[in-house]
Amino acid sequence: MQSGARIISLFGIPLYIHSSWFLILALFTIAKGVAWQETYNWGGVIPFVAGFISSVLLFVSVVLHELGHSLTAQTQGIKVNSITLFLFGGVAAIDRESKTPGQAFQVAIAGPAVSFALFVLLSLLVSILPSGSTPAAVLLGNLATINLVLCLFNLIPGLPLDGGQVLKAAIWKATGDRFKAVRWAAQSGVFLGTGAIAFGLFVALTVPGFTGGFWMALIGWFILQNANNYGRVTRLQELLLNTPVSEAMTRQFRVVDGQMTIREFTDRYLLSDLYEGQSQHQPYFAASHGRYRGAIHPDDLRRIERSRWETQTLETIAHPISELVTLRETATVLDAILQLERSQLRELTILTPADAVAGVVDRAGIVQTIAQKAGLAIPKAEVERIKTEARYPDNFPLVAIAKSIPLDS
Repeated sequence: MQSGARIISLFGIPLYIHSSWFLILALFTIAKGVAWQETYNWGGVIPFVAGFISSVLLFVSVVLHELGHSLTAQTQGIKVNSITLFLFGGVAAIDRESKTPGQAFQVAIAGPAVSFALFVLLSLLVSILPSGSTPAAVLLGNLATINLVLCLFNLIPGLPLDGGQVLKAAIWKATGDRFKAVRWAAQSGVFLGTGAIAFGLFVALTVPGFTGGFWMALIGWFILQNANNYGRVTRLQELLLNTPVSEAMTRQFRVVDGQMTIREFTDRYLLSDLYEGQSQHQPYFAASHGRYRGAIHPDDLRRIERSRWETQTLETIAHPISELVTLRETATVLDAILQLERSQLRELTILTPADAVAGVVDRAGIVQTIAQKAGLAIPKAEVERIKTEARYPDNFPLVAIAKSIPLDS
């Protein structure tokens, strides 16, 4: 769910403001107002009004910076879900990554390019204004400097900064391995974030009265957290791409005689399985004369008159294999996630090369397998909930991660 309040839509992209944005707006307004009051000897509320306008224009610059990324991504067919302003600036939420290193570089560099263009434009405007310390000249000069800082800061080579994205694109181009590129760029971000925290705290604790060190440490923490998150998501993407669906499927399905009557099937299997505590979603397949006739869906029995249960056979109500949504054993877990999402089914049937049923895969099996490979613990109760509700955990958004993988990876 999107956090923050939606205020406007730009080029079809919703713009949200997170509650933390108001804190930084107030801090910037006060800091600028006090500084300009002392520097230019402006009286009354003028320095604080100017400070407020400067703070708003700062975030207008941030929005334009993010629009640079977003509009470039849209030219590559990438959906941009939103732009959100928050404590540390802005972030654009996109559906997936670029398909090639060249395209990734274009998206990454677009934001700093917009900021640099704003710096040049504003500097030209300042140069043609009458010299002096009028509020207009000070505001434009300050905004030009802010955009230059925004450009240069974001070009620092470490994820999640734009410079980290540029570094990722360069390593991807050099090695041909997108995952290796993300790992290296994320490690660079971890190094930078850790360094910023250490240096910021050192300065804050050793320089009396200087609070900028705490702000630097806070920014370092933000970089560190997001760099680690990039690493975790990339690890999950690799697992989805490289794990065969056969590792996530279950072979605990029943093959029953297709010539058995519905009554006999109900008494011998459905009631027995329920009594023995078997899952209510136990898969059943009907077979006769050495061939699979199809899947038996117990819910179908409710639509058949009880008087016919004594004579009607299972193969008459079986869903033919050819009509089922299936995957081959050679498919990946990524294929299974995307297919489940498209079909909105509870489970998929997995077939052997000879079109025999190899197993069944559902969301619970996928979560268990990927979590185990990633070293994560999933409680048994949570696995049962996933199986019952056919819904991934909110803190394990495998669909979003799967969709973010470039199709050509």
